[in-house]
Amino acid sequence: MIYSVDVRIETPVHDTEVTDRVADAVENVFPDADPVHEEGRLVSETHSLDAFSDVLHEQEILDTARRVFLQNRTEEGFAFSLKKQAALEGVVNFAVGEPDELGEIDVEVRVREPDVESFVDYVAPETDGGQPVDPVREYGDRFDPEGESY
Repeated sequence: MIYSVDVRIETPVHDTEVTDRVADAVENVFPDADPVHEEGRLVSETHSLDAFSDVLHEQEILDTARRVFLQNRTEEGFAFSLKKQAALEGVVNFAVGEPDELGEIDVEVRVREPDVESFVDYVAPETDGGQPVDPVREYGDRFDPEGESY
C-alpha cells in the first residue's frame, strides 16, 4: 500500500538554548528530518514516519503512541507533542498537561492516502502482550515517498 503523508515538525529555540542541540533533539527521534532555523524556532518537513515508528517499536511504546495519535486525530491527520529534553537523549516522551518551560516538539501529520486510521495502524500497530498484532509494516522497513515501494 502507498502512504502519502506530510509531516511538519516545529519546536521553539530559546535564547538560552544552543540551536544545534535543539536540532539534535529533533533528529534523534525523527532521523529523516532536516531542521531549518526560522525566527526563534526550528521547522522540519518530511514525508515518512518509518524511522519514528522504529523508535516506538524499540522503546516498546506502541500502545501509548497509538492512543495519543487516535485521541488527537481529525479527518485530515493527527498531531502530538514530545518532550524536547527527552528527545535530546533519543527518548520519545509524549507531552501531556502543562508545557515545559523550553517548549516541546510539536508534530502535525497530514494523511493524504489512504486514511488516518490506516496510517496510524502502519506507524503504531495494535499490540497484544506488547507484540504487534498483524503489523502493516515490519520493524526496519522503510517506505520511499518518491518511489512506489520499499
